[in-house]
Amino acid sequence: MSISGIHGLPLEVTVVGCYNLEDKEWVSRQDPYVCLEYGSARYRTKTCTDGGKNPTFQEKFIFTLIEGLRELNVAVWNSNTLVADDLIGTGRIQLHKVLSQGFEDCTWPLQSKTGRHSGEVRLIMHYPNAQQPQKFKTKGAPSFPEYAPSAPFTQVLPYSHPPAALYPSTMPYATPPLSYNSYPPPSTATYQPSPYAGYPPQAPSASYPPQVYPPPPQPSTYYPPAPTAIYPPPPY
Repeated sequence: MSISGIHGLPLEVTVVGCYNLEDKEWVSRQDPYVCLEYGSARYRTKTCTDGGKNPTFQEKFIFTLIEGLRELNVAVWNSNTLVADDLIGTGRIQLHKVLSQGFEDCTWPLQSKTGRHSGEVRLIMHYPNAQQPQKFKTKGAPSFPEYAPSAPFTQVLPYSHPPAALYPSTMPYATPPLSYNSYPPPSTATYQPSPYAGYPPQAPSASYPPQVYPPPPQPSTYYPPAPTAIYPPPPY
């Protein structure tokens, strides 16, 4: 069932409680209550005496859905005895999720008259006639198998290499056989040995010690002659 065809169907809304409400009392604890409004239907919870900032209600209400109306209004008040009740905050509850999924447990913010955050309210909504959207097949659309079979091996695919049979493989160039008619056969005559091969090999020359240039100095055997005169001459 689509959301557009929900006129006259029931919607269950359970007011669980409120959290962190703005305190309207200076001396004693405040006494909050919650009002719900959907179209012309209006419901009110019981007053939670001395509920303070975190009252608990646990009350369920049933609304008849209206075609095209996807919003629920909520208001939280503080009950007074001698003066008018104080408005703590208001909020708007969207119904798109509960109408499509059938259930929603959510906390919604509240705003004061001046637009400030004044607390939160928790609602549990249940729509038993919700149905999950179905997948519809387009009329006239061609049907394809989930897995297409692979192409046969003989199928010629675009931009594919030509089969090897169409082009013969290139053979390497073979060396032509040697023609004995064109060239004379190699000579089989043997060469005579050299007549000088019979001489015995020459003996290696005797080695001499290497000479050093210049030669090292040799000790001299010459001694100078004895002096013939005495210098200075002796006195007379």
